[in-house]
Amino acid sequence: MNKHFEDAQYYLKRAGETAKKGVVEELEPIQDRIDNLTGGDEAEPEPNRLKEIRADLKELQGRAEGEAKEAIADARDKIETYRQKEA
Repeated sequence: MNKHFEDAQYYLKRAGETAKKGVVEELEPIQDRIDNLTGGDEAEPEPNRLKEIRADLKELQGRAEGEAKEAIADARDKIETYRQKEA
């Protein structure tokens, strides 16, 4: 059964990556229009802000991983309970 969870995790990751690519592709023309309207010569955000954003993303990633692990653990518990009832 563990292999099934690994497969599900793989496909969820792929689905997320594919969705991200789709969103980027859909928003690209809008970003181009914004760049054209604002001059597009904006400097990169200040380094401190970039570090804050990266830290926030790391925190979100950690929370998402934790929630996924909890969901998998809950599913395993439910399966175990179901198997015990069937036995």
